[in-house]
Amino acid sequence: MPTDLNPISETSAVILPATGTADSVSAAVPFGVYTGSVAFCTGAAKQVDYVYRKLGGDVVDIELTADNVYSAYEEAVLEYSYIVNLHQGKNTLPNALGNQTASFDSFGNITSGPSGANLRYPRFQIATTRQIGDAMSTLGGYGGTIRQYSASFGPKVNVQDYDLQTIINSASNSGVDDAGTKVDYSGSVGNNRVIITRVFYRSPRAMWRFYGYYGGIGVVGNYSTYGQFADDSTFEIIPTWQNKLQAIMYEDSITTRTSNYAYELKDNMLRLFPTPSYWGLQGDLDRIWVQFYVDNKDVWSINSNYDDGREGVNNINTLPFDNILYENINAIGKQWVRKYALALCKEMLGQIRGKFTTMPIPGESVTLNHAELLSQAKEEQSSLRDKLMEILDTMTYPELAKTEAEMTEAATNSFKGTPLPIFVG
Repeated sequence: MPTDLNPISETSAVILPATGTADSVSAAVPFGVYTGSVAFCTGAAKQVDYVYRKLGGDVVDIELTADNVYSAYEEAVLEYSYIVNLHQGKNTLPNALGNQTASFDSFGNITSGPSGANLRYPRFQIATTRQIGDAMSTLGGYGGTIRQYSASFGPKVNVQDYDLQTIINSASNSGVDDAGTKVDYSGSVGNNRVIITRVFYRSPRAMWRFYGYYGGIGVVGNYSTYGQFADDSTFEIIPTWQNKLQAIMYEDSITTRTSNYAYELKDNMLRLFPTPSYWGLQGDLDRIWVQFYVDNKDVWSINSNYDDGREGVNNINTLPFDNILYENINAIGKQWVRKYALALCKEMLGQIRGKFTTMPIPGESVTLNHAELLSQAKEEQSSLRDKLMEILDTMTYPELAKTEAEMTEAATNSFKGTPLPIFVG
């Protein structure tokens, strides 16, 4: 005999209610990133009403709980924060390189370091170009972020070649140069190569007695005013032999009264021309000076002399960006969140209904629409993400600059056809 069934309830045990409760949101969301925000809890509760209406909950049962909707709403807000932060990362990274980074908890919130960077308009510092410029200025001997040192040594009579690497390294190890003077690069060389950027020396004292510190520029013997004239100047034709003597005197002046030394530098080996024959007679005036820096091959090492950002931001991962506060998401963003959360709810509902392809009922069966729901959900999520990123890509700072340039050009072209009044003063 057939047995009569007496079910406890003829209503599904899982049906989405028509309204949500803000007080229930905190316990339902998996991460709880925004549960400290009353506005978020209210928005999540209202999302239940939105999903209920959009999926026809007043016509057919929706096999979701309010907790499912709260969870989808949190994920939508986090996804929006992720995409917007990526966009701002494109804008900020070139100027943030080397700046201070932050520490984050498991939710992506900053625990220490600068906060709110993703909500600020960056100060443009052309950081990447400056780093390259610093490196180039270092190679040119003009500073950069590598400290420049100077060293000196006393040449020896009849010694033409000098190993600067050995001379500087010896002074670095001992802390003093060959004259017993303390050096500021003590202990800095080690096994590293030194890069010489300049070689220079003081001119002999003898020439000072002739010309002073100008070094004989523009003067020849006692004809120091020759070629110059004043209001009462007179001119005369001089014989050719006098010009010959002047030329001889000028050439002799270069080698006798002024500096006539040169050098050649190859792989830190310095060769002086001509071979020294009198150095040591003038004390500290007769020293060769070099400017150099230490070539440290370790590009990750910290430079104690400069804050060059070796422990700062190096890519998008180390930008001090945390989750965007719910209160800082405007009306445009919140509408995107609602639509994305609805798409997530469709996906969950499709997954649930997919477990039961058909539902038997007395004398009939009902085919569920799980495949259609899943297809719609995936398409809507992809469309929402792509559209948001497409819009943000048109609003990067370079693109905004191009737009402003086009507007300025258009305005200028418009004014070209406008007659300008002539004012007579």
